[in-house]
Amino acid sequence: MKSDYASGDIMSHILAALMYENRLALLVSMQTGLRIDDVLHLKTADIKKDRFSIKEMKTGKRKYIRISKPLRDELFAQAGRFYVFEGRNDPKKPRTRQAVYKDIKRAQTLFRVKNTQISPHTARKIYAVEMYRKYGNLKKIQELLNHSNEAVTLLYAMADSITENKHTAGKRGQTPNGARGSATDKQNI
Repeated sequence: MKSDYASGDIMSHILAALMYENRLALLVSMQTGLRIDDVLHLKTADIKKDRFSIKEMKTGKRKYIRISKPLRDELFAQAGRFYVFEGRNDPKKPRTRQAVYKDIKRAQTLFRVKNTQISPHTARKIYAVEMYRKYGNLKKIQELLNHSNEAVTLLYAMADSITENKHTAGKRGQTPNGARGSATDKQNI
């Protein structure tokens, strides 16, 4: 399943309904651009430093990150002995991404968010869009996300527009009674 970008108001509702640890994990992803697996594998010893590096699980690339002091303080307050986000049954293992995903889906159902595919990866897209708005430089965003392919970075940097266009096209493809238009109608969009 592909994840969409989520606007600030939707994401703030989702975050408010999450379990505390899952909310913190998504906030770290939104602030750093890390994939959720990398966030969940942060070691408690790592976050003692203002800036530190991790080796990304998916790519094996090294990434330097900085977490704001207020967020780091929250992370420390709930961190386990080994991992910042301990596993439910074993403190020597990190929380799973599936646990975060299930919590997001629960919150999405609670707020009846149906037209947007929200997942832990949505946080990374939010980060990319915010950084693109801040810097306006695709190469910089590619570097921040550790992407090898500029075209993939463009999809992330423009995730807000892509999601909006998807929703707009979906609305135009509906007939007045809410039913979907025919295939011929959709070709005229």
